[in-house]
Amino acid sequence: MKYKRILLKLSGEALMGDRQYGIDPKRLAEYAHEIKQIAEKDVEIAIVIGGGNIFRGVAGASKGMDRVQADHMGMLATVINGLALQSALEDAEIPTRLQSAVKINEVAEPFIRRRAIRHLEKGRVVIFGGGTGNPYFTTDSAAVLRAIEINADVILKGTRVDGIYTSDPEKNADATKFDFISFDDVLRKGLKVMDTTAFTLSQENELPIVVFDMNKSGNLLKVVSGEAIGTQVNL
Repeated sequence: MKYKRILLKLSGEALMGDRQYGIDPKRLAEYAHEIKQIAEKDVEIAIVIGGGNIFRGVAGASKGMDRVQADHMGMLATVINGLALQSALEDAEIPTRLQSAVKINEVAEPFIRRRAIRHLEKGRVVIFGGGTGNPYFTTDSAAVLRAIEINADVILKGTRVDGIYTSDPEKNADATKFDFISFDDVLRKGLKVMDTTAFTLSQENELPIVVFDMNKSGNLLKVVSGEAIGTQVNL
């Protein structure tokens, strides 16, 4: 395997499958299967999931809700998604721990860096919920922060698109894909990979990012194996 320890970033919307909102058990089972493939290769796996399939703080704030309250609701949504993914992984017989930046001791461990690393070393998949625990930060920022804290080799951003394009390939048939691109070129071209805070934090800590299509069976294993899948962002 090219990577020994990864952080997989999934959007909350990815869990909807073909639904308009909520969680699709079939999609969860598919993701659990993909994750199990690399867990069996002794890859250490941490995961951060968004909450947009349940509630998005920015959307709530745009409709008049207090932004801090809305962001806290979004954090709780990520914990719900974390619980759902934990259940799917354990159904696939993968040992899992859910850690939350927001204290909900009845359903998740509090985030403790050393404990998280120890879980990874023991072969457990660690799901990080609750974002960063602070409002005004996205789950992209949470993913980069946790990846740096656990000394991950890479951030794998699983999306429904097979990489980074010059423009939105779902809207522009002429969009061209990048196989490799530098952090500086992403910023110079104004491409959207992550929010600016998360992307800058990744760049400053020399943490590479791979954007790939998570919904295509076998892609996660190919990425971790070092195959040229998706788009790699590095220095």
